[in-house]
Amino acid sequence: MNTVPHATSLRRAPVQRRSAERLTRILDACADLLDEVGYDALSTRAVALRAGVPIGSVYRFFGNKRQMADALAQRNLDRYAERVTERLEETGDAGWRRALDVVLDEYLAMKRTVPGFSLVDFGNQIPIGDRHAEPNHRMADRLTELLSGYLGRRPDDDLRRVFLVAVETADTLVQLAFRVDPEGDEKVIEEARELLRAYLGRVLD
Repeated sequence: MNTVPHATSLRRAPVQRRSAERLTRILDACADLLDEVGYDALSTRAVALRAGVPIGSVYRFFGNKRQMADALAQRNLDRYAERVTERLEETGDAGWRRALDVVLDEYLAMKRTVPGFSLVDFGNQIPIGDRHAEPNHRMADRLTELLSGYLGRRPDDDLRRVFLVAVETADTLVQLAFRVDPEGDEKVIEEARELLRAYLGRVLD
């Protein structure tokens, strides 16, 4: 899947297929190196070497490694939204509890399997940009957009606030689960799921 990050996270958006494929290789290399060396030791030169592209190709898209990490976070969010949308289309009109399970399960799957996600996810551990670009606000915005129609609700400020509270809560508890167990402690995750069900049931039922 060659999802290209939103153009605002790039110096220059790829136009041709070859350029888009090169950007994908750069971001894949960035993700792999984040797992191997961490963010502090990450460099644009190392990414270029791993991706097999000239350093100038990296700078064509990104001014520095922070912009590259932000683009990776945006790609993660875009891919996450695609996966959630596909799962919801498969399940049909199964209600908000099923939607909650899809939203949480897809996040956990990405956290366990996607390179670089444990450090960057949607921007969590590398603060980038102003408040409106904070990862949990990005996530709340995207969930409001994705789920409002599925839930039969208007995508208004009230629904966004509900999702923001849910996202902040889930983020804290999922981080705890992965501190307890590198694969995510299932008992903590189930406690998080029950807490979210109780909160969302109060406002969505």
